[in-house]
Amino acid sequence: MTARPEGLSAYIAVTAAYWAFMLTDGALRMLVLLHFHDLGFSPIQLAYLFVLYEVAGMVTNLSAGWIAARFGLTSTLYAGLGLQIMALLALTALDPAWSVTASVAFVMAVQGASGVAKDLAKMSSKSAVKLLAPKDGGGLFRWTAALTGSKNAVKGLGFLLGTALLATTGFLGAVLGMAAVLAAILIAVFLAMPPGLPRGTKGAKFAEVFSRSSNVNILSLARVFLFGARDVWFVVGIPIYFSGVLSDGTAAGDRAAFFLIGGFMAGWIILYGAVQASAPRLLGASRKSEAELIGTARTAALALFVLPALLALATYLSGGAAAWLTATLIAGLLAFGALFAVNSSLHSYLILAFSKDEQVTMDVGFYYMANAGGRLIGTVLSGATYQIGGLWLCLATAAAMVAVSALAVGRLKPA
Repeated sequence: MTARPEGLSAYIAVTAAYWAFMLTDGALRMLVLLHFHDLGFSPIQLAYLFVLYEVAGMVTNLSAGWIAARFGLTSTLYAGLGLQIMALLALTALDPAWSVTASVAFVMAVQGASGVAKDLAKMSSKSAVKLLAPKDGGGLFRWTAALTGSKNAVKGLGFLLGTALLATTGFLGAVLGMAAVLAAILIAVFLAMPPGLPRGTKGAKFAEVFSRSSNVNILSLARVFLFGARDVWFVVGIPIYFSGVLSDGTAAGDRAAFFLIGGFMAGWIILYGAVQASAPRLLGASRKSEAELIGTARTAALALFVLPALLALATYLSGGAAAWLTATLIAGLLAFGALFAVNSSLHSYLILAFSKDEQVTMDVGFYYMANAGGRLIGTVLSGATYQIGGLWLCLATAAAMVAVSALAVGRLKPA
C-alpha cells in the first residue's frame, strides 16, 4: 500500500516544521552551554541550566498527547514553534551584570519554556507518522526512521550552527537571528500545511494518557535508561572535558575550542541521525516480523553496553590525561552513537507498532515523557558525576544505565 498524496504532503510539511525547530534547538543548547562555561559556571551549574528543560518536557509529554487528541495535531505543532520563538527572544533580556543565581534562574525558566516547545513539536510529528504512514511493506518503520533520523542530523547541524554563531556574532546576535528565521518558517508552514491530520475530539479524557499496555510501559522504562545513558556524558561531561583539553586559555584558543567541540557534537548527532534513518535497511526490517524486531532490540541493547564500559575503564586507567585518550574517546563515542541510533530507531518503531490509532497521541506522549525523564536524570548525573569523579564516572554511569535498559527490553512481548 502506498501513502495517499494528501498524507504524503502533510508528512512533508510536518517534517519541514520539525527540522526547523530542531535546528534552533540544537543551536540553542550549544549557545547556552558554551556561553555560560565561558563565563565560569561549574559543571553542576551548567547542568542546572538544562534541568527545567527536561522537567518541562516530562510534564508536556504527559499532557500534550491529550491536548493533541482534544485540539488536533496541527495546533500542538504550531504552539511548539511559537513558544520556541518566544523563548529565543526572552534570552535577549539576559544581563551580564546579574548575579550567578539570577542568571541561572532566568535561563532555567527560559529553557523550561523551550522544553515545552520541543516536546509539543516532537509529539505532534511522531504521532502524525503513525496516522499518515503506509500500513504495510515496512512503511511505518521507514517513515519513522526517516523523520527521526533526519531530525537528529538537523539537530547535529544545529550544534555546529550554535558554536559558529557564538564565535562570530555573539550570544545576542545568534538568538535574534534564530528567532527571526523560525518565525518565517512558522508562517510558511502555517500557510502551506495541507489537510490530512486529525483535528481532535471533544471526548478525549486526560486519564487515558496513562497507558494500560504492558509493552508501552516496559518500552517507556527502557527509554528512560537509554537516553539517560547518553546524556550522562553528552550534556556536560564530554563538552567540558574537551574544552579543557583543546583550549589553551586564550580568547583565540577558546574560539577554536568552540568550533572543535561543536564539530564533534554535530558530527556525533549527524552520524546518529544517518544510522537511525538507515536502520530499516540495515536491519532488513521489511523482511522481519514484530517478534523478530523485538529480538533485535534485545541484542542491540546488550551490544551497546560494552562501549561505555570499555571507555570508562580506559579513561580511569589513563588518569584522564593520556595523549591517546582523546582519539580513543572520539572513536569510541562515535561507535556508541551508531549503536545507540539502532536502539533508538527500534524503540521509535516499536512504540508506534504497540499503539492503537485512536490512542496514538497519548501513548506517544507517555513514551516521550519517559524519554524526557531519562534526559533529566542523565543531565543531572552528567554534572554531578563529572564534578565528583570526572569523565570516567560519567561513562561508567552510562554503562550501568544501558544495562538496565537492556533488562527492560528483554521483557517485551509481541503484541
